[in-house]
Amino acid sequence: MEKEPTLICIPDISGFTQFMSEVDFELSSKIIPSLLNKIVYSNEIGFKISEIEGDAVLFFRKGELPSFKSLIDQCKLFYTEFYHQMELLMAENSHKLDSHIIPKILGLKIVLHYGLDIGAMQVGNNIKLIGEDIIIAHRLLKNSIESDEYLMISDTLLHQYKGNNIEKETYWSDLKHGQDNYDHIGEINYHYIELKPLQD
Repeated sequence: MEKEPTLICIPDISGFTQFMSEVDFELSSKIIPSLLNKIVYSNEIGFKISEIEGDAVLFFRKGELPSFKSLIDQCKLFYTEFYHQMELLMAENSHKLDSHIIPKILGLKIVLHYGLDIGAMQVGNNIKLIGEDIIIAHRLLKNSIESDEYLMISDTLLHQYKGNNIEKETYWSDLKHGQDNYDHIGEINYHYIELKPLQD
């Protein structure tokens, strides 16, 4: 198994646990798969799928990185299409008692990370990624950011885009710095942009 530099992207549905526990199962079993499918089919820059979990998609891309603009545009598309699908689902299920609380609970956060040594192995029909940076990407979903809807970019990935006008491509919200400490990994630095203004 060869290790390669790999871009990791994890769109993750926030509020998933609360939604599944508070909303009728018949409705929730329609809503979540539909939103995940919308994320999958909104992929326009050649991401491959490693895993689809209950509330998240693990995308990856090996080889040359996309331009910073196209990467940010892709994340914006994930977010706006997620909300477009949510509006359609609310309209389709407006007769159901719980439909009005869908946007009050659910949202989307996206984590971007870059690893130099990520391996891939075939497990059945799926590609399983392994390496410390996969663990880091998943850990970054558990962070100290107060917002539930954001685009997080690890500093490891941002360093790959030195010289790019980062603020120009993240014009809709202030780019903020954050850091968290994780057991067995240590301190991870990142920057993040709140996504909510894209819906305002």
